[in-house]
Formats: sequence, structure tokens, C-alpha cells
Amino acid sequence: MTPRRALSVLAAAVTITLTAAALPAVQARAAASAVRAGAAAPPAGRAGVAAPPAGRAGVAAPPAGRAGVAAPPAVRAGAAAPPLVAATPTVPPAAYPNPGRVTGDTGIHDPSMVKTPAGTYLAAYTGDNIQLKTSQDRTAFRNAGAVFPNGAPWTTAYTGGSRNLWAPDISYRNGRYHLYYSASTFGSNRSAIFLATSTTGASGSWSNDGLVIESSSGNDYNAIDPNLYVDPQGRWWLTFGSFWSGIKMVALNPATGKRSDSTIRSVAGRGGGAIEAPYLTRHGSYYYLWVSFDLCCRGASSTYRVMVGRSSSVTGPFVDRNGTAMTSGGGTQVLAGHGSIHGPGHQAVLTDSDADVLVYHYYADSGASYLGINLIGYDSAGWPFVY
Repeated sequence: MTPRRALSVLAAAVTITLTAAALPAVQARAAASAVRAGAAAPPAGRAGVAAPPAGRAGVAAPPAGRAGVAAPPAVRAGAAAPPLVAATPTVPPAAYPNPGRVTGDTGIHDPSMVKTPAGTYLAAYTGDNIQLKTSQDRTAFRNAGAVFPNGAPWTTAYTGGSRNLWAPDISYRNGRYHLYYSASTFGSNRSAIFLATSTTGASGSWSNDGLVIESSSGNDYNAIDPNLYVDPQGRWWLTFGSFWSGIKMVALNPATGKRSDSTIRSVAGRGGGAIEAPYLTRHGSYYYLWVSFDLCCRGASSTYRVMVGRSSSVTGPFVDRNGTAMTSGGGTQVLAGHGSIHGPGHQAVLTDSDADVLVYHYYADSGASYLGINLIGYDSAGWPFVY
């Protein structure tokens, strides 16, 4: 049976600077998975922030004019130049840290981030026509427009006409920015992953490089939540998936960014349960597969949490700390809700000069979603933790 989960509409985050163009990007991943049935996203183009209509699981929007939610400074998430650290910590903190300090336009959902050749930062996230933010120092962020300011009509066969595009994955390879992103509708795995590229990363500079993979009701997977990984041998891999039979992997042709063969590998799953947002990294001699378990998009009631497994092979099998295969529901928890930090997840990992950096969204008590940034340490056995 096709799994379903209820969707509550995520309130738009109100930050120091909020524009009508940026508003759709911080609306609840009204779309994050085809298994999220129900409510439509708030209409695009509103200059104000309205609370969701009655009857939608009640996520309250932050009051208008609120100057954003500044996360407690548990760890400084950047400086004019990220500081070099003497050594990566090997002992995790006694409790989950709060997100590091970020300022400015921090409302976000499903973020990914890349360091540019100039040493600045570019983030992409769910929103109308995919939204962008920039930062000089990984601390202060500002809105930077849409990837496709004139729309993305090639996606509407999958979105039912909506402009809301989901869960972009941004990276810089061979002199070009690569952006893999998803298009779908609620309650369906009629979904697709597309590729866009740009030499500058700026709003409006992106070319449509076309369809990479799609899914339909006849498939046991959902083609959303993409992540590109390039292994040490130069091979390109795309992981993706949400609910259904879990997380999949396909090989890509580096010359085109498209599939190089017809093989679809299964790398993680929970028997149809809540797993999505894969992100593949390498540290030491292991490949780490990061995923999000449980439910996003319920505001302060979200139960998202960040999990990880590892393998000595890029294609798996991935296992957790206890040796349980991720294809059998395994996963070691790295971050979960605590205090006023609710449902942290849809993580990405940025390798920076000071540390590996976990980039994610979380929900405030108000139900709005914000950017979370923490540094990653590795214990004596090589398992990651955040600090």
C-alpha cells in the first residue's frame, strides 16, 4: 500500500529582510514528499505572512515584523574567514548543541550549500522556482532571488502547475554549478529530478539541462530529494528517495550529469516508512550516507531527525554503529529535536576549511523553519557527531 503521511502547511519564516520573492521558499516543503498528502501551499506572491487556514494542523506563523530567530550561539557558524581548527574533536558533547549563530535572511527549508571559488557561500532551498541565499562568512545570509525567475514550465507536468520546486542539491564541479532538484505533487510518486547548471550561480543564470530520472505509480520509489556525490575515482553518483521502498542510487555520466546506465541500487529503507533526504559524504576510509527519519513539515510538531550509516564502498552496504543494515531500517542518530529546536533534518554536509559542516532546517516554537548550522566531529571509531 502506498504510504501516506499528513502534511501541515509550514508557516513562512519571517527574517530581518523578507520579500515577496523569498516568501514561497520558506513555506513548508509543501511538497517535500509525494507521500505528504493534503493541504496546498499558501499562495505565492503575498507580501505578508498569514497563518494557515483553520483545519490544517495549526502551524502558527511568526508575527509580522519579527526580526527573525537568531539561534543560540552554541557554536560560531562562521566568521569573515572560517577559522582553522587544530584538530577535529573526537568526544561528542553531552547533549545535542543548539544551531550555531546565523543572522539575516535565515528562513529556509531543505537547504544545501556550496562554497564558491571566491570563498563565499551559496545556498539553494525549496521554494517557487528554487530560491537562493548568499553569505560572505557562513553566518550572515541574504536572499538572492530565484534560480528560474521566469519560471520552469518543463516541470509543470509533475507539479500540476505549481511553481514550488523541492529539495535542491547544489555543488560546484568543473567550473560550473550543478543543481539537481525535484518536481512532484502531493500524495503521488509521479515525480521527477531535473538538472540545471550555471557558471556564476546567480539568479536567472541557470540553464535547464533536462530530466535525470522520474518515477510514477508503477515504481516502488519516489524520484525526489536528489544528492550528487563524486567519488575519489571521479565517478558520479546520484542518491535520492522518499518513503516508498526508500533511498536509491544511480550512476551518472560526468560529461552530461545524466544517467550512465539503467541500474537502480537500493541503499537504505524502512519498509515503506519515513526515510528521505539522502546525502553522501566521505571521511577517512568510509563513505557516510546521511538521511532524515520520520516527519517534517508539521511545524513545531515535526519529528525529523538526522541519521547516518557508513560503508567502505560508495555503493554500500551501509550499516549503522550496531551493524544493522540501512536497507533494514538501520541508522545511527546524529541530531534530533531538543528544547525549542524541533524536527531538525533535510541535512547537507559542506566540507569547509575549519571543519565538515552540517547544514539543515529546523522548526522554531512558532512553527516557522530556519537555517541550522553545526560543525561535525568524529569519535574514536569514526562515527560523526555535531558540536
